[in-house]
Amino acid sequence: MSISRLLPGFILLLLMASCTQNYEFSQWRGPDRNGKYADTGLMKEWPAEGPELLWSFEGLGAGHGSVSIADGKLFLLGMPDTIGIIYCLNLNGELLWKKEYGLEWHANYTGPRSTPTIKDGLLYFVSGQGKAICMDTKDGEVIWSRDMFREFDAQPTSWGIAESPVLDGDRIIITPGGKEHNLVALNRFTGETLWSGKGFGEQSAYCSPILVEHNQKRLIVTMTAESILGIDAESGQTYWRVPHIQGNKIHANSPVYEGGRIFCASASSRADSIRGHVMIELSGDGTAAEVGWRNTDRFNLMGGIVLHEGNVYSSTYEKKEWYSLDAATGNLNYLSEQVEGGVNIYADGLFYNYGTDGVLSLIEAGEEDCRVISSFKVPLGTEQHWAHPVIHDRKLYVHHGDALMCYDIAER
Repeated sequence: MSISRLLPGFILLLLMASCTQNYEFSQWRGPDRNGKYADTGLMKEWPAEGPELLWSFEGLGAGHGSVSIADGKLFLLGMPDTIGIIYCLNLNGELLWKKEYGLEWHANYTGPRSTPTIKDGLLYFVSGQGKAICMDTKDGEVIWSRDMFREFDAQPTSWGIAESPVLDGDRIIITPGGKEHNLVALNRFTGETLWSGKGFGEQSAYCSPILVEHNQKRLIVTMTAESILGIDAESGQTYWRVPHIQGNKIHANSPVYEGGRIFCASASSRADSIRGHVMIELSGDGTAAEVGWRNTDRFNLMGGIVLHEGNVYSSTYEKKEWYSLDAATGNLNYLSEQVEGGVNIYADGLFYNYGTDGVLSLIEAGEEDCRVISSFKVPLGTEQHWAHPVIHDRKLYVHHGDALMCYDIAER
């Protein structure tokens, strides 16, 4: 075959290769949605003043979501007045673009709660007012949006919608919390409804669902007002429900799955609540579940739990209690009063606790006790210290209201 006949095909292959991008995936609480980050080569001790602050970006307005990082860019939601804005920064903290997306939650504890989910150049989030939105990461162009109140009869919540959508292949799953349309799967490219599940008909409870792959069965697991639910990811059918009750209907911690077991945590001062931490054991095919244990003495409102090497690590909201539970029994291994309870994440052998007092601590956890290695006070930002920190490329990203901070935590 002559070179002249090969040339057009060769040019086409070159053009296709030049247009192909290595897109990254980013979502709430890390790659596996469990608060654990795969970065290695991280500092095992911080200087007295904390790790080096590489840059900060202020002027975001109110907000409680985490930063998402994909394709060399950072994405974060904020609210300077009552209108929500998505910000896109480069990895040096310089603004690339920003775009308004509509009215945000401004009644109490103001600002957006969602962390964008990103895949293949598309970005998904849910506003505090219940708008599910898909945008192009290049420029913020809205690809589609759905109104959970108008279209799915979402039931109002006291503190706005707080959900970071979960992906299942070409589906995006959201939780309107309607009596009929409790959980909904949308085509992630068009926003078309693929299925609508009734769940238990309860309002949403500030929980971001997880996708569980258990023995060839794919489940969506989440918490609504008084329930932990197992939903068939393919059809939306509700397979099982475990009661779990918090007085204010707050179940803000995403469940965690490992080896056929699901771990959930909530907090409540009401004596009649079915509360605290719970471990649920799935049947072989995932269509049934039963409670393995409950620990009703330890509470976690919204700081996230981390499951690591057979133990559950957690903390108590606005109280100096950071603790370890045996994942097999739920029994308390130990309780430490060294740090204020708050958000917990894990990377490279150590835990990071971002307390509600604004102190970020590096913790070494053993079988019988833990040790705070280093800590520092987050210097910038406004209002509550609720946003979950993110670790990416050996950098620690801390969002505190009006400010985003980037710290270098690479081991020297």
